[in-house]
Amino acid sequence: MATEKLLEWSDSYKVGIQEVDEQHQELVAMLNALHQAIVEHHAKEASRKILDQLADYTRTHFLLEESLMRVTHYPGFDAHKQQHEELIKQVVDLQHKLDTGGATITFELLHFLKVWLAQHINETDKRFGAFFTKADHLKSYANWSEEVNTTMTKKKWWWKFW
Repeated sequence: MATEKLLEWSDSYKVGIQEVDEQHQELVAMLNALHQAIVEHHAKEASRKILDQLADYTRTHFLLEESLMRVTHYPGFDAHKQQHEELIKQVVDLQHKLDTGGATITFELLHFLKVWLAQHINETDKRFGAFFTKADHLKSYANWSEEVNTTMTKKKWWWKFW
């Protein structure tokens, strides 16, 4: 059964950083998968598994954004990181409540995640995207990206780079 998407990806969400835009698309797809699981009354465990994947991927995505902010010396880094930390805390709290039977995955939760993601992309991430795409920041990123690629392909212990 095809379900209407909770959040439809469009180019209006693009922030101008390819890796970030691709990860945003994946987050939207995962949110839609969670929505579909709830609409189709999949087992609680299936919905929880999708929520856990969404939470893990979100952490990875936040690390990418924050790394890019550090290498470009983004002046809004602290406030942006704080928003990330607050969402992660809310998700961890929710996961704990799900584990202890104090909560269920509901449409209210989905609405919260949808609004948070859309608002965060359209406001906070787009501000960073505009800052990042300035030529001098792109050069910093290119140098950083080249160093990461070199480290990851030539060194056995690439994770020590981080």
